[in-house]
This record gives sequence, structure tokens and C-alpha cells, in this order.
Amino acid sequence: MQDSQIVDLYWARSEDAITQTNIRYGSYCRKVAMNIVANREDSEECVNDTYMSAWNSMPQERPRLLAPFLAAICRNHALDLYRRNHSKKRGEGEVPVALDELSEVASSSLTEDQVDLSILTSHINDFLAGLEPSSRKVFVRRYFYADPLTDIASAYGMSESGVKSLLFRLRGKLKEFLEKEGYEL
Repeated sequence: MQDSQIVDLYWARSEDAITQTNIRYGSYCRKVAMNIVANREDSEECVNDTYMSAWNSMPQERPRLLAPFLAAICRNHALDLYRRNHSKKRGEGEVPVALDELSEVASSSLTEDQVDLSILTSHINDFLAGLEPSSRKVFVRRYFYADPLTDIASAYGMSESGVKSLLFRLRGKLKEFLEKEGYEL
């Protein structure tokens, strides 16, 4: 079933929307969640929460592509669950490593009170749009999907150290870009 047909099911409030979403995007959403929470049961919880959120908040402007729409919802649920589960300890996995890597770019001094997140998001999207497609894909897989370096290296025919080096350079470029846009990092 095509995305537009699944969106139509949501708008018709048909319970088949959830079934069709699971058939088409269930494994995709589970991978997004699993990269963050690193636990099968927790990732299933995030996927179920994703379906409920999609049901409750299908936007007025229907998404053309459900995959990124669902991935963003699932990622947010997974990050919320991760934070709840690791509020007293650092934990293991890719999320703390990826967040540490980005900490030099987006320091803790940038809070929601200081930065309009929609403007920051727009600046980051502008930065990403200016990258070569392969670099953009590596950056998004690491910092949006929290994919392990080994998976990224394998997917793009790179060495793990090559991926690390590319991400280091991209973080530096992002920092410079944001500083030019007026962010004090």
C-alpha cells in the first residue's frame, strides 16, 4: 500500500491505518528505536507509541512520505524513553557517544530559552542542504538515527576511521556555520 493510501486511512480513522503502517514501516521504526534504546521491548514500546502519535496527530498537510514523518516521531519517543531510563546513569550504546560528539558543536549553553528551535532547525537544514549527498547521509545516519559507526562504514564502503574523520570535519563545519549565523558556541 502506498503512503498516500495509508494517510487516507488515518484521515478516515480506519484502524487498518495502524496495520498497514506496521506492515510497511514496522521494521524501519523498530530499527530507529533500537539504535537509541538498545532494548527490544523498549523499541516495541516506542513503535507502538509512534503509531498512537501518528493516529492522534496526523498533520493538516498530509505527509507525502510517511517514513521521515514516522521516523521523527519514533526517534522522539525513543529519546524520551532513553532519558527516562538513563536519568541517573550514563548508560551504554550509541546515543551517549553520538551526543558527546555533537556536544562540541551545540554546547549546553544553548538552551530552549536562548534559541528559537525552529530557527536553529532551519539553520541546520540549510547546512545539511549544502553538503555533498554522501556526507549528508553519513551525518544524518549518525546524528538523527544514531547508527553505529560500523554500520555507516559498511553501508558507504568506508573504513570506520574514515567515517570518524568525516564526521569530525562535518562537526567542525557545522560549528563554523552556526557561528556565522550568530550562535555563540
